Amino acid sequence: MNVPSELKYTKDHEWVKVEGDVATIGITDFAQSELGDIVYVEIETEGDSLDEGEVFGTVEAVKTVSDLFMPIKGEVIEVNETIESEPEAVNDDPYGKGWLIKVKIEDSSAVENLLSADAYKEEIA
Repeated sequence: MNVPSELKYTKDHEWVKVEGDVATIGITDFAQSELGDIVYVEIETEGDSLDEGEVFGTVEAVKTVSDLFMPIKGEVIEVNETIESEPEAVNDDPYGKGWLIKVKIEDSSAVENLLSADAYKEEIA
């Protein structure tokens, strides 16, 4: 299972990459493997300010639909357009081409509450 050490994680299987006051968010390699073949990603929250834990979209796989939860409070400033036409990118490259949203972080201290790679590995062990 690929768990890059430079990222932060949630118990809901999202990953967070922080660059300044912007966080790129996606689902983990573990999550995409549990979901199976992803056929559709719906995110209609661009421009919205959401609280930590709020649903920002859904991922539809062949066997299930799963909500996506905000790992930190902030404004959704960008949605990955690639995943609209290529939802399989989330399966093929969850930490790269398959990222989901970019968020302007409202409170940078909230990042400290996210899991480290080692802590996340314990969650999925």
